[in-house]
Amino acid sequence: MSVTDELFHRANDLCRRRAYEQWHRRQSKQQILRSQVGFQSLPPTRPQPCQGCTNYHGVAYGTSQAKRCALVCAIHPQGWQGGGGCPDWRSEGEE
Repeated sequence: MSVTDELFHRANDLCRRRAYEQWHRRQSKQQILRSQVGFQSLPPTRPQPCQGCTNYHGVAYGTSQAKRCALVCAIHPQGWQGGGGCPDWRSEGEE
C-alpha cells in the first residue's frame, strides 16, 4: 500500500468515525427529548421481514438527503417485496 493510499484510508476512517459520533450524539439528545415528552422507546427502523435477520445491513448511502438511499441487505437492496417471509432470512444466532 502506498503512502497516499494509507493517508486516504486514515482520513476516510477518521471522517467515518466522526460522522458516527455525531450521529450517536444526536440520537442520544433525541432520546432524552423523547423521554421528557413521554415517549420511552424508538420505533423500529428495521423492516418487519428483516427483524432478527443476520443479512440486514440498513445503512443509508448518498451524498445528500435527496440522493440518500438505504441498503437493506446485499440480497434484497430495497428490502423483501414479496408476500410472506423472506426466503433468505437467517437468524442472528446462526453462523
